[in-house]
Amino acid sequence: MEKLRDILFQCSDAEYKKFHSSLCPNINDIIGVRLPKLREIAKLVAKDNPINFLEEYKCEFYEEKMVYGLIIGYMKADFSTRLKYLDIFVPMIDNWAICDCCASTYKFTNKNLDEMYQYLQKYITSENEFEVRFACIMLMDYFLNDKYIDRVFEIYNNIKLDKYYVKMAIAWAISVAFVKYEEKTREFLQNNALDKFTFNKSLQKIIESNRVSKEVKDEMRQMKRK
Repeated sequence: MEKLRDILFQCSDAEYKKFHSSLCPNINDIIGVRLPKLREIAKLVAKDNPINFLEEYKCEFYEEKMVYGLIIGYMKADFSTRLKYLDIFVPMIDNWAICDCCASTYKFTNKNLDEMYQYLQKYITSENEFEVRFACIMLMDYFLNDKYIDRVFEIYNNIKLDKYYVKMAIAWAISVAFVKYEEKTREFLQNNALDKFTFNKSLQKIIESNRVSKEVKDEMRQMKRK
């Protein structure tokens, strides 16, 4: 723990810092360490003494928050222990990259779908942009299945928080749902309460997908709200 910050600064890449900072506007605490290295560090801590780290480490920099979140996914722990540290971590999230990268690491969700679905409810109704995005991305990553798809659409339809990264998360999720459940997603697109920005972004992301035919993309273009 004492050496982590020093290690992160030793691994800093000035060009990557500049590039990644451009992708995360208004985030001024980026050291400039590439994600594979952060995953490597997180896995090492997760094998050693992750609980001690999660209890004691005070995150100040982007990369420290990322490592903290990744450890929750990589460590060996029961589900309730993971939730305890998610309660600490999720309020730390202040950008899309930490949100999305860590959410994709929480494969333990697949064995605890019902419990995680209930846990996410408090973030769905949050007024914090990235807490809501976290819930939206988690739903996209783990709940676009036969049991939950209708409930996920209902949740997305009812989120009214007027924040850019929430709207973009919903649009992305709808495009993923379209590939998995085209007919259900078509029904949703024809009858929903999404604002114009989110709706049109959803269509745009479907159009950008390599898994959608040209004919369907043309159809999506015709659905754009003016």
